[in-house]
Amino acid sequence: MSWRTLIDAASLDAALSDPLVAVIDCRFDLADPAAGERAWFEGHIPGAHYAHLDRDLSDLHRPGRGRHPLPDADAFCAALERWDITPEHQVVAYDASGGTIAARLWWMLRLFGHRRVAVLDGGLAAWTAHGGALERGARKPGRGRYRARFDSRSIVTTAVVAARLASGNGVLLDARVPERFRGEVEPLDPRAGHIPGAVNSPFQNNLGLDGRFLPAEQLEVRYRALIRGQVPGDVVHMCGSGVTACHNLLAMEHAGLPGSRVYAGSWSEWVSVPSRPIATGPA
Repeated sequence: MSWRTLIDAASLDAALSDPLVAVIDCRFDLADPAAGERAWFEGHIPGAHYAHLDRDLSDLHRPGRGRHPLPDADAFCAALERWDITPEHQVVAYDASGGTIAARLWWMLRLFGHRRVAVLDGGLAAWTAHGGALERGARKPGRGRYRARFDSRSIVTTAVVAARLASGNGVLLDARVPERFRGEVEPLDPRAGHIPGAVNSPFQNNLGLDGRFLPAEQLEVRYRALIRGQVPGDVVHMCGSGVTACHNLLAMEHAGLPGSRVYAGSWSEWVSVPSRPIATGPA
């Protein structure tokens, strides 16, 4: 039993009684940060703890590091322990937004070297369509044991992005919707546009009409076209704040294209310094 990118609802249902399977509900709404936790309380996959994007998967007290800076390793370890997770667990993360927030938790655990972690393909909708049960109410904090450090080599900084911009090396894939990438609208950050040289790769294009990820073969074709002959290790993913970028990383890993990385601060960190260059219009 080892799922490392995606897991389908039927497989999760069959494995749910295993004590080494931990399920985490990551539902979140940027417009109403309390909505996901309320929804979790009203009904979640049995045994699921709740991960809050702002409180558990970010540290909002780090100015200049983007809208969703990574927490420090000790804080994330403490959250994993509350969720009763150890390094031996198979973790399954889900949400109700195509895997966008669940992929952030997936990526953060991988930064710890935790490989047995997967995103529920299709999220809560796939679970209920399968006929999976829901339970209501809060859960008591667990007593897991977790000690780890983030792999800093897998976290791309602004300095690295700036150096690549100057050299023209590598591929920078931006997961935001096209109109934000082109600079036509910007609902969240102080400047509109994209980093010069970036390629737009909206995370929504990873999904089919049913809300599930496209087959691995289709994702491979899509990303090989986007990276234009570059090796996956030369690919950096970004978005608005380092969240949906993880969706593209997950898609590449599922497609058999491992080794790309995430620019953790993303656009919101890049534009925090007005002198950094920006571009508008199509790539």
